[in-house]
Amino acid sequence: MPEVIFNGPAGRLEGRYQPSKDKNAPIALVLHPHPHPKFGGTMNNKIIYDLFYMFVERGFTTVRFNFRGVGRSQGEFDHGMGELSDAAAALDWVQSLHPDARGCWVAGFSFGAWIGMQLLMRRPEIEGFISIAPQPNVYDFAFLAPCPSSGLIINGDADRVAPASDVEGLVNQLKAQKGIVITHELVSGANHFFTENHDELIERCSTYLDKRLGNIEGGQEETMLLR
Repeated sequence: MPEVIFNGPAGRLEGRYQPSKDKNAPIALVLHPHPHPKFGGTMNNKIIYDLFYMFVERGFTTVRFNFRGVGRSQGEFDHGMGELSDAAAALDWVQSLHPDARGCWVAGFSFGAWIGMQLLMRRPEIEGFISIAPQPNVYDFAFLAPCPSSGLIINGDADRVAPASDVEGLVNQLKAQKGIVITHELVSGANHFFTENHDELIERCSTYLDKRLGNIEGGQEETMLLR
């Protein structure tokens, strides 16, 4: 897994990059939570690390990176606007190396989920998303009008940072839109960080991705519907 440094809008960005052996493989971009220490906001967050390898194991060309001001990435925290530009720069960088990639997915946790959903609105090549513990009680998701791609929103019912009722409101708003399928999964007993439910979280994300990719029984029909 090569360590990489690439140019971002506020300076160099530090990342980890695993290319697929297939030049046509889809790209996956994985976005970390808020850079405040209590949120574990780096690309080495355990959820981000395991999501990265979830995509790698399924043949994606996969990238995770530190937003500006985190780790060896230059710049300063910019409350979302700059971080969205960082994510776009990361996608540009990997696409320049893999111009024949068929499509793209974005996955994010907490703050990273908000950034990922904004990127989704700006990049039509993103065909699927995984949003873990988004915070509609903190961040404005009104830009999802309409949401252009199908995806998974997954959160815990014991989350005090992003209460389940707020996430459900976001899900209901998106489910009312036509032409996409929003899958919502609620993990029983899980807090915002999935402290005691980490393995279940990754397993549910993996199962969803496999269904979308048509890798498990019943998934092929759903894949055709979602695309």
